[in-house]
Amino acid sequence: QVQVVESGGGLVQPGGSLRLSCAASGSIFSIAAMGWYRQAPGKQRELVAIISGSGSAYYADFVKGRFTISRDNAKNTVSLQMNSLNPEDTAVYYCLTRNIYSNEYWGQGTQVTVSS
Repeated sequence: QVQVVESGGGLVQPGGSLRLSCAASGSIFSIAAMGWYRQAPGKQRELVAIISGSGSAYYADFVKGRFTISRDNAKNTVSLQMNSLNPEDTAVYYCLTRNIYSNEYWGQGTQVTVSS
């Protein structure tokens, strides 16, 4: 049984910041990568940022310079610091955990709403 639990979403004004956190637990075996995706209403789920066990990170162009992903390998956690948020960032954010066998585990999602 694997559990992936996100936290930290909410309502924020344009230009504000939020920090999302995700913890993975259970029979995951070795985690290869952890990351964040998002899905806005009427749109497909898209990659936001992903980080490997060595700390190598990839960011989607639309968040470069605004979002920072970090990971604690010992605790199987990943965080996403989101700054300079704008209404286009409004979406449900999902945490992904992928192990060395390419098995993927998703969280239930956390809502981020950017609005004045």
